[in-house]
Amino acid sequence: MTASPERTCVGCGRKAPQSDLLRFGTVDGRLTVGRTLPGRGAYTCRRLVCFERATAARGFNRVLRRTVLVERELARHYTDS
Repeated sequence: MTASPERTCVGCGRKAPQSDLLRFGTVDGRLTVGRTLPGRGAYTCRRLVCFERATAARGFNRVLRRTVLVERELARHYTDS
């Protein structure tokens, strides 16, 4: 049996199976949701609070090792819990 790879949420630091998290990458300097985007990826739990924490603490920039534009409409990918 193969174990599912684990990733760490940029917002809260919780480790979870990769399939349970949202993956972000960069496209033309913008933060973009996508499992198959090339390059480094940053992961968050599927909770809006994790996205907001990662944005406020510049976590996406740190993990992706570049400055990225985080657009507010990305919040539509999250639940309120």
